[in-house]
Amino acid sequence: MSDDPAGATPERADGGSMLQKPVDRRGALSLLVGSVVMGTQALAACSPLQAESDEDREIKLLAWREYIKGNYRFMTEAERAETIARLERLAELRQGAEVTIQSTTAQPGVLFGYAFNISKCKGFRRCIEACINENNLDRNADTQYIRIFEIEDGVIDLDEADATYQHEVPAEGHFYLGTQCFQCGDPPCVKVCPVGATWQEPDGIVVVDYDWCIGCRYCMAACPYWARRFNWGAPEVPSEEVNPNQHYLGNRARKKGCVEKCTFCIHRTRQGRLPACAEACPTGARVFGNLLDPDSEIRWVLANKRVFRLKEDLKIEPHFWYFSD
Repeated sequence: MSDDPAGATPERADGGSMLQKPVDRRGALSLLVGSVVMGTQALAACSPLQAESDEDREIKLLAWREYIKGNYRFMTEAERAETIARLERLAELRQGAEVTIQSTTAQPGVLFGYAFNISKCKGFRRCIEACINENNLDRNADTQYIRIFEIEDGVIDLDEADATYQHEVPAEGHFYLGTQCFQCGDPPCVKVCPVGATWQEPDGIVVVDYDWCIGCRYCMAACPYWARRFNWGAPEVPSEEVNPNQHYLGNRARKKGCVEKCTFCIHRTRQGRLPACAEACPTGARVFGNLLDPDSEIRWVLANKRVFRLKEDLKIEPHFWYFSD
């Protein structure tokens, strides 16, 4: 062997060669960023012009580790725990908020469904306000998952409906119809995603891994119900208004350039609670429950009311029905 140190293979502390250890692409990137960060810290410590704080460096390191992580669907339990710990720490550093991020999975024997009573809705939009607060929606862009349409009696044409009304409600000669993500049984949005960033969970909820989304917006084009929203800027929520009860696939912090949508308040419904919109409705127009439970209210509505779904001719099986008394 050459006496030249430059030709030697680097050795680990245990005597093994670092280059002999198999490392996948993400593992290699993780090792690389660790080396870069340590080198940067060493240089910064020697610099008389050190401007970056320890907190800033921690944010950069955490953000980079989040950037190179895998798709949530394919993570091990340990990897999920690691990313959740990083995200909770980032929320504290960036937003000044202490949050708890769940990774609760779908429960066996549960398929969520929703029904909307158009004869009870009076257009108050309390559901929208509750949704914004519950799901940490961007306050600057006025992002809304729910739309309430004001429609003339005798007509069901959303192209002619008004979702921006500002007058006192209910208006005479009109009724109100709400839309949001319908969690379709055969969701077209899932089929067109080129990177697998959106999928349907066993309980019927269609979710998005915000950190895997590349922002192509194919899913938005594919959705016939206008249910998805794109973040043109980094969503902002005042720290005092952040809902700390979060889910990785739901209302946690989102990033600029990704798509988001209603998840039937996954952080609530997987805990046995109602979605925030259903809980906030002052007229009882919203019915939510388990479609597989024969004793649930949603099953009673489907069995005893004349129900319909929007654009049923598309045959994508939305889990959202409308009815009237």
